[in-house]
Amino acid sequence: MTMPPPNSGLTPSPAAVSKPAARNRSHAELLLRSMLFALLIVIATVVWAIACFGFILLPYRQRYYMITRWNVFITLAARHVCGIDWEVRGMDNLPDAPVILLSKHQSAWETIFYCWLMPRPLIFVFKKSLLYIPFFGWGLAMLRMIAIDRSKGRDAMAQVIATGKQRLDDGQWVIMFPEGTRTPVGSQGKYKAGGTILAVGTGVPVVPIAMNSGDCWPRNAFIKKPGTIIVSIGKPIPSTGRTPGELMADVENWIESEMRVITPDAYAGAAASAKANATAPVTHGQ
Repeated sequence: MTMPPPNSGLTPSPAAVSKPAARNRSHAELLLRSMLFALLIVIATVVWAIACFGFILLPYRQRYYMITRWNVFITLAARHVCGIDWEVRGMDNLPDAPVILLSKHQSAWETIFYCWLMPRPLIFVFKKSLLYIPFFGWGLAMLRMIAIDRSKGRDAMAQVIATGKQRLDDGQWVIMFPEGTRTPVGSQGKYKAGGTILAVGTGVPVVPIAMNSGDCWPRNAFIKKPGTIIVSIGKPIPSTGRTPGELMADVENWIESEMRVITPDAYAGAAASAKANATAPVTHGQ
């Protein structure tokens, strides 16, 4: 069973709410819409978690499809309630072969949306404690994700490589966030080589992804803002004959360059601030 892809054209869907009038919604309205959206997430999570027990015996692709209908519902709820739409560029860059996706990470939105967008089941690498979250963790436990204990360091990385290779051999795609955590809009975290270590170890290519979800779904913010999130998918980068460091340097360069294309204003502000700090006079103490 294949999943119908969401809107992946260059033009936002008719339901998009990114016009100036929508952007000028009052704080009270944004708060009310965000509260309604949060309530829908809670209700949907409880309902889907209970329903998931009926999917246990299904073949994995069908089970994945049914469980990730939660992702579809949340994504559409975010569109219709909060006005968060999306535009996907470079969908044709995705190969019909094993691949490791390496994405920018600004909010929870992309972790939800990618399960609907991608044509193959995704394998996320996440901290094991998420499995213990009531309801949400139940559904997560029924998927073939890679849950790690970050405190174990090298042992955790060894687990990612071993399990990741198995999942890739089974035809699934592994997705990782090189910066390790959500970054604020206009900023850049330290890119870690975990994803490229796995790529070099298995010989599969990596696909870089840039996106600006933080503009609409800010990190650690309750209030969601209307607008259109751009997801830009780069061409596969071969891992054969490369070191993890070299490969990650290419990934980082593509993602950060593309981020300045899809959200130029955010980075222009950061650049101006950095320039001002660099040219500020230095005052020496007496």
